[in-house]
Amino acid sequence: MMSILGGAIIGVPILTCFVLCLVWWLKISISESLVARLTNGAFFLSSLLAFLTLGSSWGHSVLLEFGEWYSMSGYEFLWRGTFDPLSLIFTGLAAFLLGVIGVFSQSYMHQERGFLRFYLLTLLFGVGVETVLLAASLDQVFFGWELVGLSSALLIAFFSHRPGPAKGGIRAFLTYRFCDIGLLAAVVVMHHSTGSTVFSSFQEGWFGLPALGSESTAILVVLLLVFACMGKSALVPFGGWLPRAMEGPTPSSAVFYGALSIHLGPYLMLRCSPIIDQSKWAGAILVTIGVLTAFHGTSVGRVQPDVKGALAYGSMTQVGLIFIEIGLGWNLLAAIHIVGHACIRTLEILRAPSVLHDYHHIETSLGAVLPKMGLHYERFLPKKWQMWFYHMSLERGFSEALLMNVMQAWKAIVGVFDGVETFIETRIMGLPSPDADKVKVLK
Repeated sequence: MMSILGGAIIGVPILTCFVLCLVWWLKISISESLVARLTNGAFFLSSLLAFLTLGSSWGHSVLLEFGEWYSMSGYEFLWRGTFDPLSLIFTGLAAFLLGVIGVFSQSYMHQERGFLRFYLLTLLFGVGVETVLLAASLDQVFFGWELVGLSSALLIAFFSHRPGPAKGGIRAFLTYRFCDIGLLAAVVVMHHSTGSTVFSSFQEGWFGLPALGSESTAILVVLLLVFACMGKSALVPFGGWLPRAMEGPTPSSAVFYGALSIHLGPYLMLRCSPIIDQSKWAGAILVTIGVLTAFHGTSVGRVQPDVKGALAYGSMTQVGLIFIEIGLGWNLLAAIHIVGHACIRTLEILRAPSVLHDYHHIETSLGAVLPKMGLHYERFLPKKWQMWFYHMSLERGFSEALLMNVMQAWKAIVGVFDGVETFIETRIMGLPSPDADKVKVLK
């Protein structure tokens, strides 16, 4: 029964995604309401199955195998699922929120060009999220992690006929790909140190990465995984893609920096609790990154000129606080924080298009009460520092300029290696110059 329910949790969205792919491929005309009902029904059914599985296995952590993908020279890739309170609660919540967002999108995206494409990408994103949440090893996490990154970039760039969304999607995709090096490297290190990346049960009552043999290896793995989370969860200094994600449709914004995508990093850290507990320095790394991110998010968020930008940096602040909780070993509090923040932030972002009207109504009703609300920490700074602090917040902590300088330096270094390779090919190996064809065309 557990195998059937567990397989159906992720099998239903996969099957629905396959059906809509066939509809799009064969150019079959179906109504918007049918597309929305199929997608929303798949997510709500997946959520119900997750909570039913949670109820039937409460207090137990089960590792199920669904088959082998391939095996070679002593290594085998098995499709496994972790069914414990952590994965089932998060999977049920993720599917439910995706269903709510799908219901909202039915009217919000009505008669929008690419209506079917939007729901298809949402299904693909949901499959990637559930793959990460139910994964039983870092290998499977990487598979779902990449699927989430691809579908996220495509949803951000949904309105591809406008330059803003296209640039935002490319920015998010490049950030994801660069930071995903950390996850891939962590997988390699785990295989070399323990021979496996499969999760095992530990004292929290859920599955996680087993403790490593040496403290130095544990710190290295935590550093690599935190680097991977910096991209997906918009941590300092790689959070610049997050406000640019608002160029996509409002429902997709709720998916990214409201409910799901931004919380995958903290979820991965919860799975790594045994390794984090193995060294005090590993916890210190998470606390440091969390403090910097929370400070950056709350400072920059309060000078944003638009409501969605403020909500994006508000989400960054909360994720920073969650990282602090995980670094301090408060895993249960961090899990509750993720659930509460995902629900509240999703509703806030879905209401963002009408929030200005609501604010005007509140301001008219309360009058002079609103200007008295709020006392922020910069007021404790000397007067001459407050303007500098405001300028720093407007410039997003100068992180954008810093990353631009780093990328320019990296581009120059790559250019040097490219020049050396071209010299070797043309002068030593006798190959034709890459510019030879261009010269022929010009002639």
